[in-house]
Amino acid sequence: MRGLVHLAVRRRVSVVMAALAVVAFGAVGYNRLALELFPDISYPSITVQTEFPDTAPQEVENLVTRPVEEAVGVLRGLQTIHSVSRAGISEVTLEFEWGSDMDLLSMEVREKIDRLILPAEALDPVVLRFDPSLDPIIRLALSGDTDLTLLRRMADKQIKQDFETVKGVAAAQIKGGYEEEIQIDIDQGRLAALGIPLDEVRQVVGVSNVNLPGGALRGRDSQYLIRTVNEFRSVDEIADLIVRQDGAASVRLGDVATVKWGHKEREEITRVMGHESVEISLFKEGDANTVQVARRLADRVAEWQSGKLPEGTEMTVLFDQSKFIQNAVDEVRNAAVIGGVLAILVLFAFLLTDHYLQMLLR
Repeated sequence: MRGLVHLAVRRRVSVVMAALAVVAFGAVGYNRLALELFPDISYPSITVQTEFPDTAPQEVENLVTRPVEEAVGVLRGLQTIHSVSRAGISEVTLEFEWGSDMDLLSMEVREKIDRLILPAEALDPVVLRFDPSLDPIIRLALSGDTDLTLLRRMADKQIKQDFETVKGVAAAQIKGGYEEEIQIDIDQGRLAALGIPLDEVRQVVGVSNVNLPGGALRGRDSQYLIRTVNEFRSVDEIADLIVRQDGAASVRLGDVATVKWGHKEREEITRVMGHESVEISLFKEGDANTVQVARRLADRVAEWQSGKLPEGTEMTVLFDQSKFIQNAVDEVRNAAVIGGVLAILVLFAFLLTDHYLQMLLR
């Protein structure tokens, strides 16, 4: 140890250069280090979700959940299996051993499910995998005195498209508010009096709102693509749709139904400080840096808050994943600085002690 100390004292320039090289490599590595909240791990869990609309939990258990459990319960590496049967939905969760090849197991689960015969009313089962890295990095809330329909429309048509242009953002998901739709309320009595079956009305409405390709026209120097534009542009156009033509008399959709602009039945409600709002969840790309993407999004949020939003509308940050990451990085940085200072103090104390011992021995 004494020889190492003497070498460090005699070769001061070499020691300083070596220390500077270590610091330089550390700085470069720190700047290139990806900052994520969770490590890149694969959770050994798979969930098979099956929707069975308008069915009681007991029927869901007997007709869907138990057959799914019997089909997937023979997979290798399976440790536990548990299920939840609710009204209209079945969820079967499979937990495997750590280190299992989840991609291969997902394929095996899908093969087992494809061979399964379920009731005709049940939808196709969906195989889901839990991955915390797929959670949104930022969740925003849009609230205010504006109608929830207008808030949802603004979030869907303007804010979502604007945030999806930010570098590193993969998608934006909208929840809450009123999602608009065209509602057609059929007058069953009027329809029966005219002798028009409901399936005929449904078929006419379905085929009347599509754009179809119409081939191509080739000239001497150019080629023109043709398409038939037949999409509805207003509620009045839908109400004016001819359901049945009987000679000169025409039965229009407005004669047998009420066509109006409404909203879908809500399945979830978001609130901020007790007031209903529209939630905007922002997801990053797989290889993007969470902290850098969050900083770009924070700048874009500040732009909307500074004047883009209508009067009486507020945009609030509900959750920011980068804050947890930044706090963890700050703690590591502080610990490194304190550790470095303590190491320097201990080294100085050691050198001073060695110096005084040598003076005493002389």
